[in-house]
Amino acid sequence: MSKSAVIADDDETIRSILQYKLSNAGYELTVCHDGEECRQALNENGAAPDVVVLDVMMPRMKGTQVLRTIRRGELAVDPDVPVVMLTSRGQEADVLAGLDSGADEYLTKPFSPNELLARIDRLVGR
Repeated sequence: MSKSAVIADDDETIRSILQYKLSNAGYELTVCHDGEECRQALNENGAAPDVVVLDVMMPRMKGTQVLRTIRRGELAVDPDVPVVMLTSRGQEADVLAGLDSGADEYLTKPFSPNELLARIDRLVGR
């Protein structure tokens, strides 16, 4: 059974790192350049990723806004889908806001791609 992930980050380098690491680990990917594109991808009929990786600060819609719409059941995707926030916003208040929004994991940039994959695999395997 294949695994799938939706990733959303406005930084091309971060997207490339995520694409490389997750595709090599066997994930089928949907790659989004901003929050609105991610929201649309998660609202398509049949949207059923095993995990979502969101940047916080993105154009058109912040990652925390996307996360709240997921958790409120406003999108086609399962509201309990595991979500990892991946962001440069590492102050305690930022971390708490991300977790309060419903994030399952919160990693700050710069990050270890291996640690990220381990956390994603743990969430997907639960």
